[in-house]
Amino acid sequence: MSRRKQIYEGKAKILYEGPEPGTLVQYFKDDATAFNAQKKAVLDGKGVLNNRISEFVMMRLAEIGIPTHFIKRLNMREQLIKKVEIIPLEVICRNVAAGTMAKRLGMEEGTKLPRSVVEFCLKRDDLGDPLISEDHIHTFGWATPGELDEMIAMTLRINDYLQGMFGGIGIKLIDFKIEFGRLDVQMDNGVTAHQVILADEISPDSCRLWDRETDRKLDKDRFRRDLGEVTEAYTEVATRLGILKEANNKSAPKLSVVSNDD
Repeated sequence: MSRRKQIYEGKAKILYEGPEPGTLVQYFKDDATAFNAQKKAVLDGKGVLNNRISEFVMMRLAEIGIPTHFIKRLNMREQLIKKVEIIPLEVICRNVAAGTMAKRLGMEEGTKLPRSVVEFCLKRDDLGDPLISEDHIHTFGWATPGELDEMIAMTLRINDYLQGMFGGIGIKLIDFKIEFGRLDVQMDNGVTAHQVILADEISPDSCRLWDRETDRKLDKDRFRRDLGEVTEAYTEVATRLGILKEANNKSAPKLSVVSNDD
């Protein structure tokens, strides 16, 4: 196997140069981090599960017209993706008060919000990814007004779809974090324009997912709060989605693939 050029390494993924211009290979690590990487661990199989779950979600979103960076899954840990310029914002959509919102506003965790709330954080690990306003985004030019409108509209549409998708398998979508990128698109008149598309991943690392009947957490909060059984919870999400077959030993992901594209 030829050695690939590494472009970037984050807390949970590595990006490599892709096989064709305008592409990257996204590798999902088993590393788990929380509290701005102050808490770290390696959870065997987590990267494989996030790869499969994010693939599944990205493909479903593409079917309803959400443009994404996902091209195809290459193997159990890697995806081929479009190379984009990441917009330096984390977009958070909240349906239920949990995590930092519950603490910040003094709300009881689990309180259903009157309407979905979209928040923005600046992607700056050294600053702790601070919460920012739309005025900050406009003032400092992190995104144009048009791009911001597109991101908000897509986020709310993604939220509607994911609530229905997870609700159908007995899971409540509490909140989620997504990122967007700019993709260069050649117009008919020869001018190059920026298209805003969904990037990064959507998985239990970036969503809060609670069992509808018991409120049992099936997401990264199991790691943040030392609840244990992190990969078991991720495996349960993948199994309910139909990505994985039911395994006899649920203590580890038995990645028996339902789809036939391996």
